[in-house]
This record gives sequence, C-alpha cells and structure tokens, in this order.
Amino acid sequence: MPISSEAIKMPLISVSDLDVRFGSDDEIVHAVRGVSFNVAEGETFGLVGESGSGKSTVLRAMSGLNADWTGTIEIGGTQLGRVRGKPFYKRVQMVFQDPYGSLHPRHTVDRILSEPCQIHGMSDIEGRVRDVLVAAGLGPTFRFRYPHQLSGGQRQRVAIARALILEPEILLLDEPTSALDVSVQAEILNLLQRLKQERGLTFVLVSHDLSVIAHMCDRLAVMNAGRIVEELTVAQLRASEPSEAYTRQLLKASLGYDRSAAADMESFD
Repeated sequence: MPISSEAIKMPLISVSDLDVRFGSDDEIVHAVRGVSFNVAEGETFGLVGESGSGKSTVLRAMSGLNADWTGTIEIGGTQLGRVRGKPFYKRVQMVFQDPYGSLHPRHTVDRILSEPCQIHGMSDIEGRVRDVLVAAGLGPTFRFRYPHQLSGGQRQRVAIARALILEPEILLLDEPTSALDVSVQAEILNLLQRLKQERGLTFVLVSHDLSVIAHMCDRLAVMNAGRIVEELTVAQLRASEPSEAYTRQLLKASLGYDRSAAADMESFD
C-alpha cells in the first residue's frame, strides 16, 4: 500500500536530544537534558514548567541567542548550526518576556521597526511600518513615540510588530504576557491568536502558566529539571488526564493557590 503524502510530511520544527550546559569544571549547570519534540506547520506548541525548568533555555537555543548547545535543531528539514544567517531571522523571530527591556529606550518606535527592514534590504519600509503597527493594534500616532511613552501592553505590541515586520513563518514566544498586568494579558494573547490565523504562523510558546498554555496551544511538553517529563494535547490537559505526578501537581496548583498542593511540589529528576 503506498504511503500517503500526509503520513510522510516533515514537521516544520524538529528538536532532537538538545543539551545545554553552562559554566565549567566543578560549576557546570546542566540546564537542558536530552530534550526532543516536533512542531507541525501552523501549530502552537507549548513548553511549560516552573522557573528554572529549562524551557526558556530551549527557546534561546532555537533562536540562536545561545550558541552553546549540542543535539539537532531543524527548521523545514534543514539542520541549523550554532551561527545563523539572515535567512534564518527572516523565517524565525522571537518575542521576549520583558517589554521594558527588549526595546531600545532611545529609539523611536519607527526606528525600532525600520532597522530590521534596512538590515534585510526590504523595500517600502514606511508602508511596512505603518501596516505592522495597525496589525499589532497600534495606530500611526505611535510611530514616533519612545518606549518610555508607552504602557507595558503597548510596548509588547511594538515588540510583536518588530517580530512580524520581516514576515516570518515562526514566532518563538518567551512568556509574552507574564510581565504585564492581568487586565492586559488577555488582550495580548488574543492579538497573538488573531495574527497567527491571519498570517498562518507557527508558534512555540514558553509559559509557567497552564491556563495560558490551555488557551493558546494545541499540544504541550512539560519540563522539569531540564527534561521533558510528559507530552500531551491540550484536550488531555483540560480533561485532567496527565500521566505524570509532576504534571498533575502543576495542574492542581494552576487551579488556584492550594497550601497542600504547594507543599507537595517537588523535583522529579
């Protein structure tokens, strides 16, 4: 029987046996340990875990910000090296956790958005800046403002616009709402969902918040102590069907502060 094209379709993102270590000699920190996962085109894949679990370190290796790793990272079947060229950054962009720290304080929004276009030799930069500001929910009046003149939510919208202006296929999202007020978080998540649908994007989303993962993702991997301890669909998560004790504890804790759940949280090496 012939194999269908769907059955042999390659994942858009493939991470295999990713290892990341920091330090040297007696002070080595093994931050990521043999992490493997695949992400299909158009999917939103979540990495969830406590602070220090290694999830953001995975994203930094994928984005090229951390070159000290071993294993294999592939985008569209092409294996990535530790040094990335311009074609990679047109295809893959990252949105950081802190909208206060990720924008240059002395650059206007116009310069923040124009510079990537100039670096990549793109045409009609003014039109691109105007269009991406509208897409991110900001009008032309924001174009010549400085970051200190913007709210946290507005800054994160600028950061999202900067990631989108090169028209990437993939966005790596590192806790994109955790530094924002609760009232603004849902707005940013809904903006990301809309942009994903309109532009056919693929997301890898890092969060410590299972409610964010459940709202945004199709599948997720749970990380603890640098390892993936479980991979499941959001439907399984919502049905409270995780198989690992660590995931069940995360789920219980996410339903609201519970003193016994907090006391039971422990590391599973």
